[in-house]
Amino acid sequence: MTAGPGADWLPVYEYGTESAEQALLTLRKKLSPRGDIVSDAGRARTIELFGAPLSPREVATRILSEIKEQGREALLKYARLLDKPDLQDDDLRVPQAEIEAAHAAVDRQFLSTIRRIRENVSEFQSRILHEDVRLVRQDGLARVELTQRYLPLKRVGICVPGGAAAYPSTILMTAIPAQAAGVQELAVVTPPTKFGAYNTHVLATCAELGITEVYRVGGAQAVAALAYGVEGIPRVDKIVGPGNMFVALAKQLVYGDVDIDSIAGPSEVVVIADDSATASFVASDLLSQAEHSPGSSILITWHRPLIEEVQAEIHRQLTDLPRSELASASLRDFGAIVLVDSLETACQLTDELAPEHLHLSTKSPDQLLERIQNAGAIFCGHYTPVALGDYFAGPSHVLPTGGTARFANGLCSNDFLKRSSVIRFNRDALDDAAQDVRTIATVEGLTAHSQSVDIRLKDE
Repeated sequence: MTAGPGADWLPVYEYGTESAEQALLTLRKKLSPRGDIVSDAGRARTIELFGAPLSPREVATRILSEIKEQGREALLKYARLLDKPDLQDDDLRVPQAEIEAAHAAVDRQFLSTIRRIRENVSEFQSRILHEDVRLVRQDGLARVELTQRYLPLKRVGICVPGGAAAYPSTILMTAIPAQAAGVQELAVVTPPTKFGAYNTHVLATCAELGITEVYRVGGAQAVAALAYGVEGIPRVDKIVGPGNMFVALAKQLVYGDVDIDSIAGPSEVVVIADDSATASFVASDLLSQAEHSPGSSILITWHRPLIEEVQAEIHRQLTDLPRSELASASLRDFGAIVLVDSLETACQLTDELAPEHLHLSTKSPDQLLERIQNAGAIFCGHYTPVALGDYFAGPSHVLPTGGTARFANGLCSNDFLKRSSVIRFNRDALDDAAQDVRTIATVEGLTAHSQSVDIRLKDE
């Protein structure tokens, strides 16, 4: 793989050399939440706060440990230290009156939009919801009933970022699938910032969805409060929602005490485009993920003229983006344009990358769809930008990142269900199964298993 024109800010590679896979894997490593990459400024800030050059993983571990042991006192300590020095104990939970006031004050068009999105997401998430499955086997007097039972989790915590921007869409794409599953208790945690717990749009969205528990806390400390429970914040069964590296690492560390959705890294997109693609469309798809900063944006094409056209469009569109500097940095550090020799190679490479978002910007997207297995969400055709999935369509935008789409799935209503098998045999059915149970129990040396069957079949 060799760099081509424009490599100073968006590397262009020609696929086919031995270094190709390594070059793209390097992008994945940059974006993964390993917790061992720290900037000089970040290291200085860590020393200032903790008195030692701790890694992000060590920071998250310390915060979790203290909150687990000391509860609310430690939670408030870190909320003040990391987010809001003047935060008071009574400020931790957003009052219901404040949530209702935000709902009353927000623009009516915004509420109308939220309601349309809620309908879309709720309809899709309800349609895919698992239902109980019951199987009955009747052979003479022997009767077996087998049931797979699904029940909603009782309590779920939702992490909503609030550092650089407000994200009401995160609430929609996590809370609505949970509500479709029947979850009754939802606790939202979001930083005490103008983009988080003091944001009118965030609070109004909570109000519109009937969420009454909103806490002014973010970062690893919020994950700790949800996972372990502190005074005033009961622990949850599952934590969902994105966040920075500290949130991702904290979720990883508390898994086992609670369930989590995933260990999410920064946003990413792979666009596969052919000669039917419009360069301005493709450029906008790449920029829409790059503006997350960091965000990985990769174009794969076998149509060489498209490369220069897309480069020119990116330059043009960047001039109009408020976050142009951040997007440019993302494209330079985490972006690539890859020229491949065929549609088949494009599909093979995409499956290796296993991206969060995959946009098939081709004349026949179904032809590619049949050949690709690994992607979090797939957008087919020139008029299906990733933004539709982020904000409107129906599937959740919480998706696997960092290549984990090889084995992981996007969040959906079924992830908020706990399943149990229910088994019922009568005596005749037990008698029919007894010898098979004895055989396996003997092989495994677990004779009490056999005895538990035999004792029930003795003559009365």
